Amino acid sequence: MSQQAYAAIRDSLMRSRLKPGQKLVARQVADELGISVTPVRESLLRLASEHALTIDERGTVIVPRLTRARCIEIRDLRRLLEGEGAARAAEHATEADCANLEAIHARYIETESARDYARALVENENFHFAVCRLAQAPALFRLVENLWMQFGPILSALYDGTSRPFHGRKHGHIAIIEALKDRDAKAARHAMSQDILIGGAALLERFSD
Repeated sequence: MSQQAYAAIRDSLMRSRLKPGQKLVARQVADELGISVTPVRESLLRLASEHALTIDERGTVIVPRLTRARCIEIRDLRRLLEGEGAARAAEHATEADCANLEAIHARYIETESARDYARALVENENFHFAVCRLAQAPALFRLVENLWMQFGPILSALYDGTSRPFHGRKHGHIAIIEALKDRDAKAARHAMSQDILIGGAALLERFSD
């Protein structure tokens, strides 16, 4: 039950279902998941130890509000880790794998164009995680997941579709897929790094700190 609760809350963080500043009440979360309170409390404490949640002086569990400096730190770590993942993926990706990535990207563009931003965020995450899985590096994948747990909620709060960073230029996802097809590890690393850098630029503009 504890692992089930942990996985459910972690997934909600990564997929931007939880908002910065949102309070998580163990009883309420337990009712939503249909399980007892104890495993939920254990999971909340575990996620707090992983810096995905915070606990205030009154013991209230809260989805943290990231500062601009923290966002930059997470962004730069993602560029390093996901860039390495893309480079390794270039060694393993098959035609079928690339076709799957193209399908995910097509759904991302479709949902973004339809202003279904919640679904677009999910498809964007699906793309990044699919590339990372192709790296066949479990330790790296766990580190990337941890960063997404911390970064996911802020995407829901700040991304409203008013900015389309790749408008008028080749999308970062396409550059990544092309590099994987060419089995070019260096190009894949660069494309992933640029996708994260350019794609996240609009978020940083929203901060005043």
